Amino acid sequence: MTSRHSPFPFKPRRLRAPDYAVVLLLALGGALPVLAEETEDATTGSETSKPVSAAQAKADATLGKVTVTARRREEDSQKVPTPITVVGGETLETQRVYKVQDLQQILPSVNVAFIHARQSSIAVRGIGNNPASDGLEGSAGVYLDNVYLGRPGMAVFDLLDIEQLELLRGPQGTLFGKNTTAGVLNISTRAPTFTPERSVEVSGGQDGYFQGKGTVSGALTDTLAGRVSAYRTRDDGYIKNVHDDNYLNGGERQGIRGQLLFKPNEDFDLRWINDYNEEDSSNGSMVVYGAADRFWQRAAAVGASPIRDPDRHKVNINSRQHVSVHQGGSSVEANWNLNGGYKLTSISAYRYWHFTPANDEQLNVSAINNTGVEVHDRQFSQEIRLASPTGGFFDYVLGAYAFNQNLGNKTFTDYGPLADPYLLGANLNALNNTYSKANGKIETDSFALFAQGTWHLTDKLDFTAGLRGTYEEKDAKVERFDPVGGAPVTGVGAVVRRNQLGAYDSGDLSLYSFAPSALLSLSYQFTDDLLGYASLSHGEKSGGVNLAVASAPTAGADSLLVGPERANDAELGIKTTLFDNRLQLNTNLFWTGIHGYQATTLYQPPGSTQLVSVLSNAGSVRSRGLEFEATALPIRGLTLNFNGSYNDVTYLSFKDAPCPAEVSTQANAPATCDLTGDRVVGASKWIANLNGEYAWNLDDGIRPYVTGSYSYRSEAEGTLDNSDLSKIDGYGLANFSVGLRKDLDDGQLDASVWLKNAFDKDYYLAAFASINGSYTASVGQPRTLGASVRYDF
Repeated sequence: MTSRHSPFPFKPRRLRAPDYAVVLLLALGGALPVLAEETEDATTGSETSKPVSAAQAKADATLGKVTVTARRREEDSQKVPTPITVVGGETLETQRVYKVQDLQQILPSVNVAFIHARQSSIAVRGIGNNPASDGLEGSAGVYLDNVYLGRPGMAVFDLLDIEQLELLRGPQGTLFGKNTTAGVLNISTRAPTFTPERSVEVSGGQDGYFQGKGTVSGALTDTLAGRVSAYRTRDDGYIKNVHDDNYLNGGERQGIRGQLLFKPNEDFDLRWINDYNEEDSSNGSMVVYGAADRFWQRAAAVGASPIRDPDRHKVNINSRQHVSVHQGGSSVEANWNLNGGYKLTSISAYRYWHFTPANDEQLNVSAINNTGVEVHDRQFSQEIRLASPTGGFFDYVLGAYAFNQNLGNKTFTDYGPLADPYLLGANLNALNNTYSKANGKIETDSFALFAQGTWHLTDKLDFTAGLRGTYEEKDAKVERFDPVGGAPVTGVGAVVRRNQLGAYDSGDLSLYSFAPSALLSLSYQFTDDLLGYASLSHGEKSGGVNLAVASAPTAGADSLLVGPERANDAELGIKTTLFDNRLQLNTNLFWTGIHGYQATTLYQPPGSTQLVSVLSNAGSVRSRGLEFEATALPIRGLTLNFNGSYNDVTYLSFKDAPCPAEVSTQANAPATCDLTGDRVVGASKWIANLNGEYAWNLDDGIRPYVTGSYSYRSEAEGTLDNSDLSKIDGYGLANFSVGLRKDLDDGQLDASVWLKNAFDKDYYLAAFASINGSYTASVGQPRTLGASVRYDF
């Protein structure tokens, strides 16, 4: 395929000059002197990546030990009896993975549904593929520096200065408490160091892409170190709006993270992290992916001409598409090494998130001028845990956790002069030129006690048991106000306006729950290089509240409540290290049963003019399959990583599912459909990811390298109703880069040229049920050619 804007396949498109103020700021940050003299003091923060000299590169290649905190203490990942994938910050940088939606290209059993920051979700083993519901947590927990993120959108920022990612699969409620029935993505950033570390990086590419990043770290005093990292990213977008010839799904993102590490001695350290991120973009712009006849008929009736071919990556809309996100937080982690080898940890955190959208209805006429959901969210959390010494017959971790979240949203719709003929099929003046607003709020209080212990029955056989008890309260309210604007109306028009937009107050809504989580595990170290394990676990995810009016006026306020989701899981796996630590092979079988699977969707019921948000317990789900991971150093300079999964995710019972548009828009359509035995939304049966890097040494400290990656996922159901119109085809993506590293003065220069989505594959990150039996889809990034220059010193 050729470029969308040029007859030449790889000609840069609209390559802008960089934002010189940002480049200068990052360069100055990178050049800041360390405030204290460099010393030989062994008191340092966590180890971080340093420039690799040519002499170091000549050392014999073996796989290094990877340290993880999956069991809330530092351990070798190959000795932890649970499925876990670790990706280092260097791999993220080499593969240019810096957005959450790209993580599925390097992680097994992961699906990321992404439209914009609010409508995003991370699913593990097919569990958790739900569009945003503000009153419901995700099934896969996301942690940033040991702090749980209450909304998936809190993770939608550029991954900056990352130490490593840990993906834990299966219920992790014992030690990672807060609704982790599917798994945990644990993101760790690089800590301050007492030795100087500075870097600056600038990238540019097609579609006006520019990114600047900088980091400076070092000692401030003998006992205090600091680290500051900042980034700014922008691009023009890649969805063309033929209405005005502008491009959408572009914009600007920027953020900063500042840290202090206080370490007066070997027995105490305190790390204080503050971060802020913001986005000003047109993300959330989707193409019309598929639609029933009603959509095309109604669009033609009002003179609209939507684009029929989603692969053209074009829309025809006359209103604004915009997303504004402001978020940040502060956390303090303190660690004490106590007498007898015990370790006490305290983590205190506050985070906030503010999301504001503007959305069109996919038409180039004024049926709906603007619609969306604005969200304000803030959370507080406190965790205290005690880890026992290791080396004896029994060791353990125990602790307590408290979490408070206060979220409010505003759902708004500004109807245009053509609202009635498009939404009702007749002009009753019921909705034309009216404005409707509804507010929702929910406060969550969660408290937990947890403990997990390991008995070393022999020098090879370990037995682990864990238990967590979580008590949670949720108090909520939903209120819709009378519409404003519109012409005075009587008769049928007045009835429709009242039924669709009339005032409603749910009153106070409450949920109370006690949720146990448990783990039983046996592991056997057959040899120093072979670990086998088997485990049984149980996890629970608390209930939620639909913060949209939805069905409440007719079905009652209780229809806004959804019960808990419960998961039972069994694992059987091995971890091996072979050929003098040059090859690691890990594989596991899993079986997970989900009861009360929580699901949310948008659809338009017969006779209604409104998209209704439905939040319910969608019966039972079974997820079972096989996962495989390999890391190899076959020859000096070549590193290969491969992971893949086979995942069979099926509804064992889902008798009251929404019907697909090809059914629901027909005359005498049933109110619900039966999806029992069908595949779960968003879950690809086959996933495979391969990446590698080959580097070699030349004279004068020059080290060329080439990298490549390929990720594949099979087809998946796009929306909860399993419509044929929203099915997402399977696809494979290839990325390549070539570059060289050179030792320069006391640092290392790294210059590269890279190509993302090299074969310009059309692919989609999510589908969404929309108006009049239509489905929209979020388009993946097209082929992008760019270059980066980085200097670490």
